[in-house]
Amino acid sequence: MNAITEHPVLYFDGICNLCNRTVQFVLKRDRHKRFRFATLQSTAGTNVVTLGSQPGTSPGSVILYYGGKYYYKSAAALKTAQLLGGIWSLFYVFMIVPRFIRDAVYDTVARNRYKWFGRRQSCMVPTPDVAERFILS
Repeated sequence: MNAITEHPVLYFDGICNLCNRTVQFVLKRDRHKRFRFATLQSTAGTNVVTLGSQPGTSPGSVILYYGGKYYYKSAAALKTAQLLGGIWSLFYVFMIVPRFIRDAVYDTVARNRYKWFGRRQSCMVPTPDVAERFILS
């Protein structure tokens, strides 16, 4: 099996400061180093967006691939929290909130993320200590 099938893969907007902070948050709390990461601007990310062809799969969305299934928007964020375990898994209780409400909140943040949190000129370059957890192609 390869990294994409063995591990949860979090696809994120590589130029979004909020998304990059989220990746740093997950990296710091992923004690078992299960998560893998790819920017939506990478070849791997572009392929996921193209293959997904569902609402919410634009580069403004976080996409989580885990257990043979893709999670989008709020479901991706909440499933990521659950997979982190510990206290973070308690956030998964918000899955009981109807998706249209969860995703409306998610969409508001996603739509304003550059204005509120800023953006980078280029995608982040992983540091050597975490580089093996990033899918760069």
